[in-house]
Amino acid sequence: MQRDIFDAEHDAFRDLVRTFLEKEVVPHHAQWEKNGQVDRDIWLSAGKAGLLGTDVPEEFGGGGTPDFRYNAVALEEITAAGTSGLGFPLHNDVVAPYLLRLANDEQKQRWLPGFCSGEIITAIGMTEPGTGSDLQGITTHAKRDGDDWVLNGAKTFITNGILADLVIVVAKTDPEAGARGFSLLCVERGMPGFERGRRLEKVGMKAQDTAELSFTDVRVPAANVLGEVGQGFIYLMQNLAQERLSIAVGAVAGAAAALRMTLEYTKERKAFGRAVATFQNTRFELAEMDTEIDVTRTYVDRCLREHVAGNLSVADAAKAKWWATDVQKRVVDRCLQLHGGYGYMMEYPIAKAFVDSRVQSIYGGTNEIMKEIIGRALIG
Repeated sequence: MQRDIFDAEHDAFRDLVRTFLEKEVVPHHAQWEKNGQVDRDIWLSAGKAGLLGTDVPEEFGGGGTPDFRYNAVALEEITAAGTSGLGFPLHNDVVAPYLLRLANDEQKQRWLPGFCSGEIITAIGMTEPGTGSDLQGITTHAKRDGDDWVLNGAKTFITNGILADLVIVVAKTDPEAGARGFSLLCVERGMPGFERGRRLEKVGMKAQDTAELSFTDVRVPAANVLGEVGQGFIYLMQNLAQERLSIAVGAVAGAAAALRMTLEYTKERKAFGRAVATFQNTRFELAEMDTEIDVTRTYVDRCLREHVAGNLSVADAAKAKWWATDVQKRVVDRCLQLHGGYGYMMEYPIAKAFVDSRVQSIYGGTNEIMKEIIGRALIG
């Protein structure tokens, strides 16, 4: 079926993203995977191309178009190209809403121009070594001291952790206040006591820098508090729906890309004197996967419409996230099987798709947590 959620402007933006990836990213991505992170210059190139901050007001150098469908287009093309090292989706889809909705005028003037130009790379610090999807279990803490907050703690699995110039850190600022005891502190590169740990070696997404961060008596100026003190947990809940929708969009795009490469491979690869695609089992496998992808995309596209209209619920975003990522895992696994032994060789894109996709059901809140969210919404 023809998708009907994008218009001519989105299509033109898709061509822009695709051209950028083909020229600026794909030729270098294999080396970046060996390096464990992308070159910082690619962020500056993306900023010049208009790929960062499409929803940021033009006065700060952004695109001035608060339409998440542009984010979806960029994510779909990044995923389809297999350029998983780019941390742009985290920057655009996850961090941008916090800055746009919570930053005061002075903070916007200070951070948003660099956000859009690629001079300021961002990250968000939620997950801790002992705390995953249970955000209320966060132990990183900050205590007010004069005009500063003194921050102590550690974060792990932080996307863009090595390159980040600005990290939104979730910290407990009032141990007695429960869910209202968390705040968002913006930690900047160079602040004494802010250290990057090791770049984590992952199963997949080798070029996406993922790091451990530590904070030892970091003095964060009160001017770097994002939003109101004590409202951090509420802000997280308000923004997680977009993050999970973003993951779902990428999951559908990843599954579709795996199917495309498998369809091409099975048409060319011969077994017993025939193209693998001509065997009934192969046709059935391809048919089932194509159907799953189309049905899933229909729901995710509906969620995109609802989100653009401001109506996407937390539960519906959770449904999209867990279902789409589970579909992606199943599809990529079956596609690898149809490649036979070659599917296990890293020189074939399906192998990279296999290892890159495994994390989808884990980050952004595990799929088990997504089902808990949906279940709680059902029973009230």
